[in-house]
Amino acid sequence: MRNLMKMIRQFGHSTVMLVVNFILFLFNIIRKIIELPSLLAATLRSFLEDTNSVITESLISLLICAFGCLFTGIILGNMEFYLETFPGLMVIIPGAIGMRGNIFGSFGSRLSTHLHIGTLSPEFKRSDILTENITSSIILTMVLSVLLGIIAKAVCIIFNFPSISLFDFVLISFIAGLISSIVMLPITMFISLKSFENGWDPDNITTPLIAAFGDFFTLPAIVAAIYVVQFVSIVPIVEKILFALVIISTVVALAAGYTSDKEIRNIVRQSTPVLFVCSILGTLAGGILNGSITTLLKSQTLLTLVPLFSGESGGLVSVLSARLSSGLHSGLIDADLKPGKVTLENFSIVIFLSLIMFPIIGFLAEASTTVLGNAGVNYLNAILISLIAGMIVVGVMLLIVFYISTISYRKGLDPDNIVIPLSTSLTDSISTLVLVVVSLIILAL
Repeated sequence: MRNLMKMIRQFGHSTVMLVVNFILFLFNIIRKIIELPSLLAATLRSFLEDTNSVITESLISLLICAFGCLFTGIILGNMEFYLETFPGLMVIIPGAIGMRGNIFGSFGSRLSTHLHIGTLSPEFKRSDILTENITSSIILTMVLSVLLGIIAKAVCIIFNFPSISLFDFVLISFIAGLISSIVMLPITMFISLKSFENGWDPDNITTPLIAAFGDFFTLPAIVAAIYVVQFVSIVPIVEKILFALVIISTVVALAAGYTSDKEIRNIVRQSTPVLFVCSILGTLAGGILNGSITTLLKSQTLLTLVPLFSGESGGLVSVLSARLSSGLHSGLIDADLKPGKVTLENFSIVIFLSLIMFPIIGFLAEASTTVLGNAGVNYLNAILISLIAGMIVVGVMLLIVFYISTISYRKGLDPDNIVIPLSTSLTDSISTLVLVVVSLIILAL
């Protein structure tokens, strides 16, 4: 009997303790739920205080980039005539847009470096360094434009897309590249100079701005190139002669760049292989778009969103790439294959900016379509497509950019020539695929 009473008391005590612990557990959960908003607010406030200048500078440049890309998107959204008259043209567009940002983003980054270390005059007077950087950018534009045209034609053949001739592809790409260069070289120099004079951090401002202007001028340059090619193709022999001159001049320029004994050689030799890979990635992105051309042509919003989404994704990734590269060179970030505190802080900055920018560009794409009286997908779908696709792309690219930056630094490669071009080109192809897939899923629901 005594043992039974003891067992009952023990059971009762255990039951009471269990109930008490459960109540305490519920109390702690309720307290945490109630305190969660203030905790999140305090964490956000602390994050914004620590990263205020970075977020402000980056947000300004990304907003400018968004409106620049919006102009490009509006043009693309109203290019049905050209896309239908010149089959396969869509294949070349993402690569051409990406190439401008890659070549001139690297050019601007090199100028900023020379300005800050004092090897280049802020007046941009004629000098060996300035001449070599301009020359190398022109050579890279010529070479990559020709390669882009050839690769675009190859993609069309491989995937059995109806397409224009190889002559047309190469000439359109080459002429558009030269037109863009004439405009982008002085603009890039101006942005680099103002960045230096005003003490802006080039990691946060210069590269996204240059990419935005590159996006802004690429499609008008392609349209202008189409008219030039149409004019010269009236006499077929003239088009073939022009094609031959383009190939010969490009080969000569590449040979001169590779055999130069100055900075031109280093830039051309390091950049050409990377930009070649970037061109392949860009045309693959174009192939994805071309394969979905029927769906895209049904909605002006989606066509408008393509360069907007690609430009903003590339801008966010370029900010991350530049900041990680600077951190590695300055010693703030160790070249470990595991993200550290500073790296995670940079990840947080990019994620925060993404949560702001992707809904904005979705809204802008639909708003521009509505204003122009074209077929859209409604505001909710446009914002959801942009936000969901954007966060998927950013989530993937955070790790890719981190490992590209870390591994390239370990290999002793110049990030001005390697990291930004490769990471933004990967972003172009991945963002295009994700945008198309997410669009199809959401619109099918």
